[in-house]
Amino acid sequence: MEVWVKNDHLGFEVLYMFKGVAHKYRPDFLIRLTSGTMLILEVKGQDTEKDKTKRKFLDEWVQAVNNKGGFGTWTWAVSFTPSDIGEILAEYAGHPGSTKSPNKAVA
Repeated sequence: MEVWVKNDHLGFEVLYMFKGVAHKYRPDFLIRLTSGTMLILEVKGQDTEKDKTKRKFLDEWVQAVNNKGGFGTWTWAVSFTPSDIGEILAEYAGHPGSTKSPNKAVA
């Protein structure tokens, strides 16, 4: 990990629809890995249908940004316990400059 920031008052949001209503999703952390890849990390205690919907839209956003190009390589992950954060960082750091690791929620 090169640098990280809590996504608080940064304005980084992903728009999503849930039950026909538009919402703004603000992921918890933005992390630039030493490879230059940007990892969007969400920390959750419980997983709800609304959370799964947010991740679906986040995944679409990441794919669109990566396909467009010019903004670096982006990926995402979800941590459900503090103990898995090290595992997530190690997994994504193990694939420098790519999204070879699947975007996923670690349970």
